[in-house]
Amino acid sequence: MIRVPILMYHSVTDRPNEATRPLAVRPGDFAEQVAYLADGGYTPMTFADLVAALNHNQVPQKAVVITFDDGYADFHSHALPVLERRRMPATIFVTSGWLADAGKDAAGRPLDDMLTWGQAREAAASGIEIGGHSHSHPQLDQLADAELRQELRRNKGLLEDKVGTPVVTMAYPYGYSSARVRREVRKAGYFAACAVSNAIAADRHDVLAVPRLTVARRTSMDRFRRAVEGRGVPLIYLRERTLTKGYAIVRRARYAMRQVSPGG
Repeated sequence: MIRVPILMYHSVTDRPNEATRPLAVRPGDFAEQVAYLADGGYTPMTFADLVAALNHNQVPQKAVVITFDDGYADFHSHALPVLERRRMPATIFVTSGWLADAGKDAAGRPLDDMLTWGQAREAAASGIEIGGHSHSHPQLDQLADAELRQELRRNKGLLEDKVGTPVVTMAYPYGYSSARVRREVRKAGYFAACAVSNAIAADRHDVLAVPRLTVARRTSMDRFRRAVEGRGVPLIYLRERTLTKGYAIVRRARYAMRQVSPGG
């Protein structure tokens, strides 16, 4: 079995706000984590390149994928320079309606300062894959079909138009999806998607629900090493995995109730 750690980052800053703090990794910690991967002989890939390699059974030894969600401005100021120095590709999943200069396309409530379209283009020019992350960052599995299609297609269309590169992968906001959501993701033109799940990705996983490993503010270097090496991952992420499974049941029940309620 092929197994590849896919790391999920959000903000990289020493000065997070209350909303982003739990998932905001310090720049010094991020640099140390990247150095560990580089010095440890890992082969970094974009998410799209990993999926292509899986399809052709050509995944390199010690492959790893670094991903970022949402599109915070500190990706450009703190994460991108580290990646460029190490010549490491990565994937950033961008919420198009949150960007700083979204203008008439602005939607949702950004949690912190966000990238501009120009910075997204700079990242793409540096070898960073731009992926989708919905337009306004809703819980996709709670949306009606028409709203769901709009979130996915508007996001993909804006990213491709403004950045100028194909957008073929995406990540679910909050990690939430369902069979219905995944069908619409495929119809929107994405060939692969990331969930969270906090497990090592393997060739047995659904390509539209590929698991990732959360890297957070409290992720110690020892925990990071063990996660990347696949040592005791279920135990490392026991709390997160338990909460995810429990909330999945709640979300399915909530959506079902909406379908049978008046006006649902």
